[in-house]
Amino acid sequence: MVLVTGGCGYVGSHTVVELLQEGESVLVVDDLSNASKKSLERVRQITGKEVCFEQVDLKDAKALGKVFDKYCGKKAGDKIDTVIHFAAFKAVGESVKKPLEYYQNNTIGVINLLFCMQKHAIKNFVFSSSATVYGVPERCPIEETAGRSALSPYGATKIITEDILLDIAKADKDFSAILLRYFNPVGAHKSGLIGENPKGIPNNLMPYITGAAIGKLPPLKVFGGDYPTMDGTCVRDYIHIVDLAKGHIAALKKVRQQKGAVAYNLGTGKGLTVLQIIQAFEKSTGVSLPYTIVERREGDATECYASTTKAEQELAWKASLGVEDMCKDHYDWQVKNPNGYND
Repeated sequence: MVLVTGGCGYVGSHTVVELLQEGESVLVVDDLSNASKKSLERVRQITGKEVCFEQVDLKDAKALGKVFDKYCGKKAGDKIDTVIHFAAFKAVGESVKKPLEYYQNNTIGVINLLFCMQKHAIKNFVFSSSATVYGVPERCPIEETAGRSALSPYGATKIITEDILLDIAKADKDFSAILLRYFNPVGAHKSGLIGENPKGIPNNLMPYITGAAIGKLPPLKVFGGDYPTMDGTCVRDYIHIVDLAKGHIAALKKVRQQKGAVAYNLGTGKGLTVLQIIQAFEKSTGVSLPYTIVERREGDATECYASTTKAEQELAWKASLGVEDMCKDHYDWQVKNPNGYND
């Protein structure tokens, strides 16, 4: 059985779909503070399969311990053997305003989780890390050997967790961890049943674009038009959420075979400007998207895109869906679910 923390969220729910389609049994642990359990009902519609669910805050060590005692006491086929950890606060800007809350939630939660794993001799861990660990990159494409630096408390919590996992792997030769450094997840499942469901004003480009396209949000503002790029706007590596979810299946297979802690980038290896994303959106959906270019946003790097060679060679994984698929699928989800899972 695979325990998925934060399995009701955006990346988590798409990964649960892929796990079920691979024949894995899944236990989702989520406190529902930034997600909806309705996503799991949609997962069942897509896959025709059930998911075990426990509503628990990872900061509550006692409650989390009871979940592990419950599921690790079952027969071998239903016992937790691997943990995929998504649950975390994830807004960079909010983390700057509320650093203590981010350090408490993201760090204490994972420590409690790892103690429970240690108690029950569970040795396999897949971690949802982030390209934010690279800070402002010195060069692109970014390789996994690049230096790490945190530009926000959110980024710092990812580095701290990576270091915890690296230290455990040094101390316990049977421990296996894969650190997946995501670039920019966008898109939604082809069914339109699950997708990104941000609360309030989205922090990321694509949910803002689709929200503006249906009139739910004000017209788009592009931060900075004077960067040294092909059209003056920032360059990022956008990856379809389904490709990203499939990257976790590749990581799951790898983490059960190897020992130690290893980091992999999950991206396309191609950088796209903000204006290229807007053009791809208009082309794939037929919807005109008004925008204005405003002042740069503090802390934004000029460009940030992945080297994917290591993941391709060692995980046998490569992103396959293009930018128009990303735009079309994200828009389809937004049109069918203008209020997210509240519809």
